[in-house]
Amino acid sequence: MKSYFTSDALLPGGWARDVRIEVDSRGAFSSVAANASADGAGRLAGPALPGMANLHSHAFQRAMAGLAETRGHPDDDFWTWRELMYRFVARLSPGQAQAIARHLYIEMLRRGYTAVAEFHYVHNDAEGRPYAEPAEMLLRHLAAAREAGIAITLLPALYAWSGFGARPLQPRQQRFASDAARIARMFEAARRHASEDVRAGVAPHSLRAADPKQLAELVAAARAADPAAPIHIHAAEQTKEVDDCLAWSGKRPIEWLLENARVDARWCVVHATHMTPAETAALAASGAVAGLCPSTEGNLGDGIFPLVAYRAAGGSWGIGGDSHVSRDPAEELRLLEYAQRLAGRRRNLVVGRTSAAVGTTLWLEAAEGGAQALGRSGGKIAPGCRADLVVLDAAQPDLAARSGDAIANALVFSGAQGLVRDVVVGGRFVVREGRHAGEEAAGADYARAVRELLV
Repeated sequence: MKSYFTSDALLPGGWARDVRIEVDSRGAFSSVAANASADGAGRLAGPALPGMANLHSHAFQRAMAGLAETRGHPDDDFWTWRELMYRFVARLSPGQAQAIARHLYIEMLRRGYTAVAEFHYVHNDAEGRPYAEPAEMLLRHLAAAREAGIAITLLPALYAWSGFGARPLQPRQQRFASDAARIARMFEAARRHASEDVRAGVAPHSLRAADPKQLAELVAAARAADPAAPIHIHAAEQTKEVDDCLAWSGKRPIEWLLENARVDARWCVVHATHMTPAETAALAASGAVAGLCPSTEGNLGDGIFPLVAYRAAGGSWGIGGDSHVSRDPAEELRLLEYAQRLAGRRRNLVVGRTSAAVGTTLWLEAAEGGAQALGRSGGKIAPGCRADLVVLDAAQPDLAARSGDAIANALVFSGAQGLVRDVVVGGRFVVREGRHAGEEAAGADYARAVRELLV
């Protein structure tokens, strides 16, 4: 049993003072008490918040950050960005994928992410052939997560077609080629490594890449093996996708999904950017988590998720790094709120019953929704939840004389660097005084991988 004490902690009911936290031998919170004594407890170096889950990661795309910011087409958008991604991924080796992921996961830990969902679709070698171990590339991300010390949910992605109506894959998509049976086997391979900090689910990539029969087969296989397995899917990210889905089925992507799949609290619908009011209300009512990736959606010019209406309908949501042009949860949350302000031309929009402070509300809701999407008992500093903590540096000037809601508002909106001091995953300190023990070696390996890929 470990005991910690902090003067300020963000609990499910809001900020509390003089909080004593007990962690059991399994790495879960066993007791959390406010207005408690510090006797015999280790003092945390600053305010504590629940660890944040990054619910949508394509780790290899971290190495592309900054490479697609020169106009190469009069109408640059997601689809022109995707052409660069195809060229980049064509040369990616398992060793390079692991090096990129390990560096990325350490970056995320240092900024306050404690868990990640790896939505993985690069299954085959450069010639489009399966590796001797079909789950080779997926398991490289597991190895990277273990080296970094981050919790992970592995999501092998079904990518069978290039477009709606079962259009054959293009040559440059052969590294992604898979079918429902093969992804189900990868899911089982991931499940063999399950632990308190390793989960497995499945990810039909999108309605354009997985046909209805395969979608149903994969979901059924996952649920038969593990009824709690997370199911993630991209949907309604771009307007072209919506138009193509309408041409194929007469339905919009979210509309089709809700009518044809048993979408519930085990699902994470990633992006869901372009929805009608009826779709917004229906997705919220389903219990699914909306996986929002503000920095990537902004980088690609995708659009703005209707968060105000979705929350008003009771919808759950979380945040993801996606292409990893940002690795900072505070930045994702700030961008998310700012996009809502720009769309509505008003301020301080994401608030709830717990607090009128936007920073507090954003962190609490994203942490809880992210944990749900990853199939983890986390996202809250509460008994029975995984002991994931983000400890801020009380000595930082931007936290001076702040308590309660003002702490979260400073974290999300001050734009300050270095506010995260220590990070705990499953009761283990993986970042201390802003540093990770493996960051230098991981950075060197990452730089080597990038040089090899860009030569």
